[in-house]
Amino acid sequence: MTAIPEQFSALGKAQLDAALRFATVAAESAEKLVDLQLKTARTAFSDGAKNVKAFSEVKDVAELPAWSSANMQPGIDKATAYARSLYDLASGTQSEINALLEGQIAEFNKQLSAALEAAVKAAPAGSEALIPSLKSVIGTANSVYESIAKAGKQLAAMTEANLATMAPAATPAKKKSA
Repeated sequence: MTAIPEQFSALGKAQLDAALRFATVAAESAEKLVDLQLKTARTAFSDGAKNVKAFSEVKDVAELPAWSSANMQPGIDKATAYARSLYDLASGTQSEINALLEGQIAEFNKQLSAALEAAVKAAPAGSEALIPSLKSVIGTANSVYESIAKAGKQLAAMTEANLATMAPAATPAKKKSA
């Protein structure tokens, strides 16, 4: 009789632990995002001040193209690096959450299988046909999850490839202006 309350208690503890892990990942990710944005804001302010000072020192209109090429490309490079940092942060957080979810789903499937086995043993005669149907539903749900996870990984790979393609596109402008 006490096995069922103990199972619910263990399940509740496991869910609490999982929720705490998710909250920790979210808090760490938010902390990293705020840190990245503060650093970027400081750098942008400093660079802006330098650019304004350099612009104020331009004496002739003919010097504007040189000022522009010297001051604009570093900003583009920094914007690209910022976008890359944001992507890396989001990708890392997504990977951690996916790992947690995969663990949760594996544990859920394990517990569900154990519960089904217990239900089979306690099931009344004639209910044997119901168990394969339940296992089929579980298998279908797992297949759907695996398909979604696979699509998410493919999307991440495509985004990574696009970022890798875009990064060199910013450097030719630097070479042309030099």
